[in-house]
Amino acid sequence: MNQRIEPRTLQGFRDYLPETMMPREKLMETARRVYRSFGFCPIDTPALELLEVLAGKGSEETDRQIYRFEDNGGRQVGLRFDLTVPLARFAAAHANELGLPFKRYHIAPVWRGERPQAGRFREFMQCDFDTIGTESVAADIETALVIHELLTAINVGEFSLRINNRQVLNGLLDKLHLADKSVPILRALDKLEKVGGDEVAKEMAQTAAVSDQQAREILQFATIKGPADSVLSQLDQLLATNPLGQAGVTRLAELVAALKSCGISETRFQLDVSIARGLDYYTGVIFETVLRDLPSIGSICSGGRYDNLAELYTKQHLPGIGASLGLDRLLAAMETLKLIEPIRAAAPVLVTYFDKQALHDYLKIAAILRAAGIGAEVYPDPKKLGAQLKYADQRGFRAAIIAGSDERARGTCQVKDLRAQTSVEVSWRESGEALIEAVRPTLSAPSQ
Repeated sequence: MNQRIEPRTLQGFRDYLPETMMPREKLMETARRVYRSFGFCPIDTPALELLEVLAGKGSEETDRQIYRFEDNGGRQVGLRFDLTVPLARFAAAHANELGLPFKRYHIAPVWRGERPQAGRFREFMQCDFDTIGTESVAADIETALVIHELLTAINVGEFSLRINNRQVLNGLLDKLHLADKSVPILRALDKLEKVGGDEVAKEMAQTAAVSDQQAREILQFATIKGPADSVLSQLDQLLATNPLGQAGVTRLAELVAALKSCGISETRFQLDVSIARGLDYYTGVIFETVLRDLPSIGSICSGGRYDNLAELYTKQHLPGIGASLGLDRLLAAMETLKLIEPIRAAAPVLVTYFDKQALHDYLKIAAILRAAGIGAEVYPDPKKLGAQLKYADQRGFRAAIIAGSDERARGTCQVKDLRAQTSVEVSWRESGEALIEAVRPTLSAPSQ
């Protein structure tokens, strides 16, 4: 007899049980609805890309995290670590047939061989949206609006959309004569919130030979806080003589004015010049979004402008901007904050089954409900009512339909609200309207 294999998953990978997968799918459905409402179209790309497509496009860290191997044809290949680099390759290949600007969304898994931790897995789902083919500030503004609409629709509680611009950061480095060392400096600065100023200064000194004075100025710059208008005023004075920095300040000012004009309160967004985003391809505005009630989980929706990424694949200029909802990190946060109701039932109504001879009646009752847009599952075996109601309770059904011999003789059934533990007897044989009207309130009733 063969030795049994222990049914375990790899570290950093996970199984999704129905009570997690159902809210996960609901988040994806919400993302699709919001993205489409702004005019974004769906695409898909292969999970596996040639290694030359992926390597060197994010950062040294993401290069180390790429799952890479040689395929059966002897080619060096890798699993995608995000959806933005494949998008740049996709846009370069299809720009002429797509037409520009092109707005796409892509919901798919990605893989990074990073250290697993709370809310971070080696395989995770990203929900991206991007606009390719325009440098307009209107696309920057729309990206911020989509993030705000998305998190509002998901109902994650209070959140803060943190906004910065790489031009502002690069303008400061240019002023400090550090422009040629921007990549290692910004990578270090991106860790400020995690490791603190001393460690960031140490890393900048080690990787970019930044002096103590230069490090102090960078860290002092990163501590600029306050209302958006105040931050803009301070940045304007600090970067008054630097054209690149001034361009970034102007774009930020236009973005802030637009968000205010759309009625978005500053309680929902803030200018945060300390965020740098770890990926090297960002060139303009950058976004990070944190939950007020659980900031330790990190950013749950991030992105920014990348105007040069596609030039690695084509001579055509294809500027882009977009953001990504970290679905699994957000799901972990919502589980921690008790924002997800544990439900294992795909349909909200269970039609109980007593008599083998009456199976067709139970199937008809379920069909009436489904025709009205109400999901209904018929229990597969004629067991005792207690066993069937226990099954309903374990899986989180909202209502149970009970039709014993007495009810069937009258052409009625009991509609049991499984939360309120109340029942009402209604007719179902005629039009089924009474049945539908009795079930609907149980579906919208709040949790106890």
